[in-house]
Amino acid sequence: MCSNGTPAARDQRPLPRPRLRAAAVALALAGVLAATAPTAQAAAHGGTGGSRCGGRGVDSGALIRYESDILVKAPLRTVWKLQTEVERWPSWQPPVTTMERLDQGPLRKGSRFRWTTPAPATPTTPATTLEITSTVQRLRDKDCILWKGPATGEGLRIDEGVHLWTFRKVRGGVRVHTEETWTGDQVEADVRTATEALGQGLEAWLRDLKATAEARSGGRPH
Repeated sequence: MCSNGTPAARDQRPLPRPRLRAAAVALALAGVLAATAPTAQAAAHGGTGGSRCGGRGVDSGALIRYESDILVKAPLRTVWKLQTEVERWPSWQPPVTTMERLDQGPLRKGSRFRWTTPAPATPTTPATTLEITSTVQRLRDKDCILWKGPATGEGLRIDEGVHLWTFRKVRGGVRVHTEETWTGDQVEADVRTATEALGQGLEAWLRDLKATAEARSGGRPH
């Protein structure tokens, strides 16, 4: 489908290899819209662990983690609807190639969805299609959502991604904050590259969300 210090999190140097972007999209749900990049505020670090949804957050012990936020000039209800109508993700996120709800009704705690996205070849993994099965762990209406699940493809596996989103009404729109962690032997073998991939995916997802929400609302925050 998606989404939230450690040695990898504290490494602030530029991360050079962008070829895992689509793998990041697998758990971060992305599509690059660079024109909106100046509004994003990224932080590739361990974070304080303060962000929670219903008392739960991302994996505090994960080696691979990233967090970021963006201001969306659209009503909260518009942003929330885009994010939680997961069956419609492929309509505004091209890297989400398929999506299937595994239950019915509004998204809620315990809801599950299965989706796919391509992942290109890297120096250590082949090109493949990742299948992700995400389970909602916490959800508070128009406030936050947390889900987790594995991503698997031929020659590539992320044992578990934990993805947190929070939404706050602020002057001028909605402040969307996201955090994600990955665990698994394969991705942990190259923490630097995996962290870059995760970060690129999250930034791209935020930009897609911003662009789509603002287009639908005409850039009006209320």
